[in-house]
This record gives sequence, C-alpha cells and structure tokens, in this order.
Amino acid sequence: MSVFPWGSVVNAAAVFAGSLFGLFIGKKYPENIRKIVMDGVGLASLFLGLSMALKSHNTLVVIFSLLIGGIIGELLSLQDRIERLTQRMGKHTQNAGQFSQGLLTAFLIFCMGSMTIVGAIDEGIHGDRTLLFTKSILDAFTSIALASTFGTGVLFSFIPLFVFQGGLTLTASFSHELFSPPMIGNLTATGGLIILALGIHILNIKQIKVLNYIPALLIAAIASLF
Repeated sequence: MSVFPWGSVVNAAAVFAGSLFGLFIGKKYPENIRKIVMDGVGLASLFLGLSMALKSHNTLVVIFSLLIGGIIGELLSLQDRIERLTQRMGKHTQNAGQFSQGLLTAFLIFCMGSMTIVGAIDEGIHGDRTLLFTKSILDAFTSIALASTFGTGVLFSFIPLFVFQGGLTLTASFSHELFSPPMIGNLTATGGLIILALGIHILNIKQIKVLNYIPALLIAAIASLF
C-alpha cells in the first residue's frame, strides 16, 4: 500500500514558516552580515557534500552517474531552462535573479541531503517519519538563514521540496524492493557531490551549472540495480 508523505508535508511547512521569519529579520541585516551568512552557507555545503560523498558503496557508479548525468543535463540545457522558469516565477519581485538563485539554492540544500534520501525512503518503506521530522526542524533554522540572505525565492522552495521528497516516498512505497542499501548509499554520495558543487558555486571558487547534474541521481539509481 502507498504511504502518504506526511513527513514531506511537515518538512515543507517548516521551510515555509522558517522562510517567513527569515524574510522578516533579513530586512534588518546590513550587507556585511549577509555576506558572512552566504559564505557560511557555502562552507557548510562543502562540508555536507564531502561527508555525504564518502558514503558511496561503489565509487565507479557515483563517478559514472555524475559524468553521464551531467552530459544529459547539459544536452537538455537543464540549468538554463529551470533558471528561466524560476525567473518568470519571480518577475514580480524586485530582483528576479536573486529570487531564482534563492529558490534553486534552497532546493538543492534541502533536497540533495542524505536525510532527504534516507528519510523519504524510510517513510515510504516502513512508514517511519522520524528522520524527516528531525530534518524539518533543521531545515526550518536553515531556511531562516537562507531567506534572510537570498530573499523570497527561498520561501517558494517548499513547493519543489514537497514534490521531490514526497515523490521519492511514494516511489519507495510502491517499489520498496528496489531500494537496497547500496542504492541508497550511491544516491547519497551522488547527491553529496552535487551539494559540494553548490558550495563551490556559492563561494565563487568556480561557476558550476549545478542543476545540470540532477539527472545523475536517476543514473545512480539505475546503475545501482546492476
């Protein structure tokens, strides 16, 4: 039987509430504080991504998935298409570019983490929402920092968060036999490398089209089956 993704509902609500508070206090932040918060987010992304990347069950699968997924994303112009979509969503805001950056940054941080993958699968297979409820608390505080820095776009990240995370829960509930520990480990490691790339991007070390690597998650899942 399918399991309704209540964990994702609570998580999305926590991000929405945290973002509202972040928008309120963000107006009081001077520019130097915004800069230090953004650098902190970038450094935290590097740490989180590296710790996740080390959880791989098969390094070759992760490398293969990242390369093939990146090529697919580039051929589909995934980054450019998603950025144009999010900029249209934020066209009525003061800064559509910042809206897009905030939404996409928040989505990657909230949805590429190991707690997202493992928590959503646990809910789908066992009906255990403990990890997602814990993640909701962490994401609420993270969304405060992100929204105070990036603005309104972070608030709207609750929509793709719910779709992605809830979809993963429903997929796991219908086909739980496919989600073996090696697959979960490879998905976590691949997601970690994507977050690592996000941290590099935020810190302006190198401008990386991070969203083009999203298909790597699907490739990692398929490759893990074999």
